[in-house]
Amino acid sequence: MREGSLEAPTRHPIAWQDPDFYDEAKLDAELRRVFDICHGCRRCFNLCDSFPRLFDLIDGSESGELDTVKSEDFKPVVDACTLCDMCFLTKCPYVPPHEFNLDFPHLMLRYRAVEQKKGKVGFFEKQLTETDRNGHVGCHTSGLANWASGLKNNLTRPLLEKVAGVHKDAELPEYAPKTLMREAKTAPPVNRDAPAFGRKAVLYATCFANFNETSIGLAARAVLAHNGVETEVLYPRCCGMPQLEQGDIARVADGAAEVAAALAPYIDRGYDVVALVPSCALMLKFEWPLIVPDNAAVKHLADATYDASEYIVEIANKEGLAPGLKALDGGVALHIACHARAQNVGRKAAEMLSFIPDADVAVIERCSGHGGAWGVRKENFPVALKVGKPVARQAAGADKAYLASECPLAAHHIRQGVERLGGDAKATPPERTLHPIELFAKAYGFLAAERG
Repeated sequence: MREGSLEAPTRHPIAWQDPDFYDEAKLDAELRRVFDICHGCRRCFNLCDSFPRLFDLIDGSESGELDTVKSEDFKPVVDACTLCDMCFLTKCPYVPPHEFNLDFPHLMLRYRAVEQKKGKVGFFEKQLTETDRNGHVGCHTSGLANWASGLKNNLTRPLLEKVAGVHKDAELPEYAPKTLMREAKTAPPVNRDAPAFGRKAVLYATCFANFNETSIGLAARAVLAHNGVETEVLYPRCCGMPQLEQGDIARVADGAAEVAAALAPYIDRGYDVVALVPSCALMLKFEWPLIVPDNAAVKHLADATYDASEYIVEIANKEGLAPGLKALDGGVALHIACHARAQNVGRKAAEMLSFIPDADVAVIERCSGHGGAWGVRKENFPVALKVGKPVARQAAGADKAYLASECPLAAHHIRQGVERLGGDAKATPPERTLHPIELFAKAYGFLAAERG
């Protein structure tokens, strides 16, 4: 047996169409096999709340071993997993190709897929994942929707907590009055003198940039146009990460096929694909090919997809950036999101911001604790703050003018964490919370970057 972590981790396709995948006895046997390995290793004790829950469960059992733990007690361990993939990619020495063949996040996904098939996913939990429907309604009624979801609304937020299970203190993203698709109908002029002139890219808008923070997409488009890149903005539908978190793999597979088919003609004409949010880039690059491994269009799309920061860095390294970048006052506390790290391309957001003159970037490389829709649930929000507390401390201690993360939800969550530090640290969050591409656009002089 070879020692773990000596080879690059590999992932097997998710066998969600195999009847054995949903066999509860076989699932339980695999849970016990993996949990026993984790119990004997414990390298992941500080990553998220799943592992402390698992270890406390085993340590508190009659024998102090897994044999006296009831299978029905596994659910809290599964519920605490945010599918961030950090255990698989950064900690576990037993991932494939090691013969133990341990993939903790995908095992948690399998458990949720069984629950989903049995109808155990709650009604309001499902409604939170309907990002396209919610986004269209939210944008059409943005004034009312943002008023109702605002933290200062003492009328609707307690009601939302009681009815939908959304914690009354969890910050929710606002809806834009116009979608990014509507705002992107007029393309910015392309700089023909830029070194990268001739490149073409499709910006996959993502549900968040399309319905919530459209400034991310507008900033990316302005930066790319200045660097000679012709762009189109497309949004066939959500990447399916919210549905994946609930175990609805079949729906993710349908979405993957639809989006891949919509983007295929552009890829065939030489367009690159740039995803504006790292969770979505991760889905297109890695999760979709594991869910529909026989779909050639999905594989083609995965090979053509870049994270936004990754694409700017490639332009800088291959052709060179167009001139015009100016220093940002006050510095940046930059959080490297888990789903950006999971793409295994390096700290591209930090590398991109380093191209700004006199760059002052404090990099924070640890889980924010948010976990998408997971972190706003009533039962999870306090845990999310606890998991993200080390990140909040680092952000507060950095004392920068800007807080940035490629995951906008993580950035807002970190800011909430800083506000709650109290006497533990300087509890003054950075005034502005942005995506790194917005800071890059500001350095070029395109955006004021004043969004809170």
